[in-house]
Amino acid sequence: MAIPQLTAPGAVENLLQLPSFLYQAHEAELTEGDKALPWTARPEFLVGEIARNLGSKTPIRLVASAKSWLCHADVDCKAAILPADAPDEVERVSPFQAIAAYLQHMRDAWRHLHPNAPLSEQDLVITVPASFDPAARELTVEAARSLGLNQAILLEEPQAAVYSWIEQSHGDWRNQTRCGDIILVVDIGGGTTDLSLIAVTQQDGNLELTRVAVGDHILLGGDNMDLALAYTVKAKLEPQGQRLQPWQVQALTHSCREAKEKLFSQHDIDTMPLVIASRSSSLVGGTLRSELTREELNRALVEGFFPFVAVSDRTISRPRSGLRTVGLPYAQDAAITRHLAAFLSKQQNATDALADVNLPGHASFLHPSAVLFNGGVLKANALAERLMQVLNSWLNAEQAPEARLLAGANLDLAVARGAAYYGFVRKGRGVRIKGGTAASYYVGVESAMPAVPGLPPEIEALCIAPFGMEEGTREELPDDEFGLVIGEPVRFRFFASNTRRDDRVGVRLDYWTDDELAELAEIEITLPEENRRPGEIVPVHLCAAVTEVGTLELHAVSQKDESRWKIEFDVRAGDNKE
Repeated sequence: MAIPQLTAPGAVENLLQLPSFLYQAHEAELTEGDKALPWTARPEFLVGEIARNLGSKTPIRLVASAKSWLCHADVDCKAAILPADAPDEVERVSPFQAIAAYLQHMRDAWRHLHPNAPLSEQDLVITVPASFDPAARELTVEAARSLGLNQAILLEEPQAAVYSWIEQSHGDWRNQTRCGDIILVVDIGGGTTDLSLIAVTQQDGNLELTRVAVGDHILLGGDNMDLALAYTVKAKLEPQGQRLQPWQVQALTHSCREAKEKLFSQHDIDTMPLVIASRSSSLVGGTLRSELTREELNRALVEGFFPFVAVSDRTISRPRSGLRTVGLPYAQDAAITRHLAAFLSKQQNATDALADVNLPGHASFLHPSAVLFNGGVLKANALAERLMQVLNSWLNAEQAPEARLLAGANLDLAVARGAAYYGFVRKGRGVRIKGGTAASYYVGVESAMPAVPGLPPEIEALCIAPFGMEEGTREELPDDEFGLVIGEPVRFRFFASNTRRDDRVGVRLDYWTDDELAELAEIEITLPEENRRPGEIVPVHLCAAVTEVGTLELHAVSQKDESRWKIEFDVRAGDNKE
């Protein structure tokens, strides 16, 4: 559905995408008529194309990357913190509000175009990064429910891209793949890089698809590339005595994005002019002028973000400063090819349990045999070709066949189209990708040991949800008894692993490395007393469930009377922790 949205003050257009930007306009910046939409004269928020366009001129009022903030473990996602670097006079919103604003705009646009078929009565699929943690998934569902969209379910974006490719092939996907294939899905969007692996196996003579691995949430994408180009131009201006202010660098970044897209799409031009606004009256016309060349574009983006590296190379990490501004935990290493090398090496054993996939004994990383691209960044042929060249150089070095690129993907709309196709799949039509949880999940259990000076009690990690646990299923641990503290503040520690795929529910780990388990945000809650004394320790067993929606729940069930407490994964909002 083309989405009606403002593209400029007073101008409404129907566009196939709603850019995920929100703009906090100054009260004197726009008239009421400038903001009118077909379904309301006074929208609460300016979102979409107009937000991106106005924000390119006044970046301090622009909210971007709300989805990445949603899975930032160190912030309260319901606190008004965006735009993060805005001055005090700019009204701020929370990441949760921004996500809800985008969903609200699409809900209202749907209602305007289909007044007799409310979105709340349709099957609705919302896509999220495969690397979203349980808290970010819960927040996404909560945002939908706050708008009356109670029936929404979640789907991982790389899976949606594969579903779109299947649908676009009109049944020919079986001729483009074969049993034993490993499909690498590379999704590079504006703010993130998402990596997934899907295996092609066989059951009763029919090909099946199984998602076998998901990468970390890597905050690295087109936004980083635009910023790299801005600093390239800034470095040219400064020797001329033209020092840019931070707000000018932000505006230049948006100009570089437009220049980048034109240079990549129009091969008959080698230079794009750039105009940078200035508040100095001494400059003719109040502007600075520069240009971005194709050679600078290739050097900054192709060589900077997709360098030729060895598959044994690992991402570069440098010590962080003790004090830093509040912001997203961006990837420290800009080389996407190094992140890919680390991912494929880490997932070397991801297909060990699949009889149809045979990795050579000398392999040092999991060998993809096919690649599917998604995300606007890879629309640039120069970047897509370089990524394939690097990947195939690793395969050639291990005498493996080169990976082939799966054709027919629409890099802008694949996720939306694939999500729609998934709606048909859920009704028993089409081909379903077997997936389940993208990681194994664990809860920390504190040992009842005597106090030892200077040593905290030992912690075990108890597996509550194994890798691949399917939606709509639950796992109980009836034979493991724990003591649950009631009626006073207590802390819960949760962990996740995208490599330990053999752990079953109930497995306890007393030792693990940082590469095996990653700790999620610790939560502090007070469980209701339920007619018990504050501080009472109640014998319970645990029950974990993956809901049909795609969120993870943990329940503690009394061994005596079946009383039940839901231990929610942290949604990082102060008013939801009790």
